[in-house]
Amino acid sequence: MDVNDTVRDANKAPLLSDRADVGPANLQGVSDFGMVRGIYFDLDDTLCGYWDASKAGLRRTFELEGPPGFTVEECVKAWATAFRDFAPTLKKTGWYEGYLKVAEPSRTEQMRRTLARLQIVDEARAVRLSERYMRERDSALSLFVDALEVITELGKRFPMGLITNGPADLQRMEVATLGLEQFFDPILIEGEMGEGKPKPSVFRRAAELMSLKPSELLMVGNSYHHDVLPALEAGWKAIWIRRPSDVPPSSDQLDPKPEERPQDMPQPDAVINDLRSLLKLISP
Repeated sequence: MDVNDTVRDANKAPLLSDRADVGPANLQGVSDFGMVRGIYFDLDDTLCGYWDASKAGLRRTFELEGPPGFTVEECVKAWATAFRDFAPTLKKTGWYEGYLKVAEPSRTEQMRRTLARLQIVDEARAVRLSERYMRERDSALSLFVDALEVITELGKRFPMGLITNGPADLQRMEVATLGLEQFFDPILIEGEMGEGKPKPSVFRRAAELMSLKPSELLMVGNSYHHDVLPALEAGWKAIWIRRPSDVPPSSDQLDPKPEERPQDMPQPDAVINDLRSLLKLISP
């Protein structure tokens, strides 16, 4: 089977209207990448449109399984409010150890809390919502239009790895859905390692697995705090890809924007808005 048949294009998925056109490459703060011998990529919202898939999956889920008497918009708002309360507590309230291995318990708890926001107690519906959301989100998950060309070309010239946070089962499912196993070795998943970005030990492990010096490694990711900053602190090069769609459905801002770099924090080696810019930056 041709590789193009195994990887889908996020720009053709039934996503929400907040995706903006990628537009021309935006190269800022460009450094010399001549020393790069190996590349690691982040997964969600770097290679694939995870938040877009999440938004599409939530809407479809509440259309099909939402409680009677509430609109989809009301359910999504309740989900977002519950998520803002629940997600920051995962590592502090005993959920994290289970979350690392299996996504279902915390995903179902999130739906319980969503229903509670609507003053509903319905365990069976929480379970149905959780399972439906998993399926709908996965079916909407696709690579960005620029990703396949870039990882195919760079894979001819560099060893490439993947570093992604999230539960072991969920992240493996994403990798399989997107057909990415053939492109990356190693694939480092938070749930399988027991720790995730931005911990320095994750970047040390990644360097050891490629048998490369920090100065020979490049991290490409969408998160300043989880990808760019820890890579820079580890002595790697770091390229920050910033996409207009990189806004979670839990955002409570009237005009939500992607993550910003805090003032007085280190600059990435380059800022781009299209992965194809990598082919220009990392020339043969």
